[in-house]
Amino acid sequence: MKQLIIGLGNIGEEYANTRHNIGFSILDFFAHKYDFKFESARYAFKAEYKIKNKQLVFIKPTTFMNRSGKAIRYWLKKLGIPVENILVLVDDVALPLGKVRIRAKGGDGGHNGLSNIIDILQTDQFPRLRIGVGSDYPKGYQVDHVLGKWTEDEISVLSEKLVFIHDAIYSFIFEGLSKAMTKYNHN
Repeated sequence: MKQLIIGLGNIGEEYANTRHNIGFSILDFFAHKYDFKFESARYAFKAEYKIKNKQLVFIKPTTFMNRSGKAIRYWLKKLGIPVENILVLVDDVALPLGKVRIRAKGGDGGHNGLSNIIDILQTDQFPRLRIGVGSDYPKGYQVDHVLGKWTEDEISVLSEKLVFIHDAIYSFIFEGLSKAMTKYNHN
């Protein structure tokens, strides 16, 4: 059975290296580590890779963050993957920088990308890995914060967390959601 790993973000050079694009960045880390490349496909940049006995499909939706559900629905149907076999990688301002939370289901937490996925899929019952981007911004400036570029200090913190985030995703793939939550939600 294939698994679909989705990194949320926005396409375009102006969004590169922004907090909102952490899902794209994590998938780029995987591509570098396992030496595979993303190719342009319908509604997404897509890569397939087999690790051990698992066939993985990675996508970075090109529909922009707030329309991520369209790409996910398309690839779920095209590949015949059940919704429980996806993992959505998403930024979260409610978590401190670099903290990770894996959830089996839940609301959108005010995240427009998750809101769109829930609306399009008509369920909130899908696994997601939330990566903290912090909330160090004045009231009313959340959009500026998430669309802002990483500071050098933030890049340093996240660089140290990349292996941990990789290992959490790897655990989800090979050990399942429950085990990954137990092992990695206490960072």
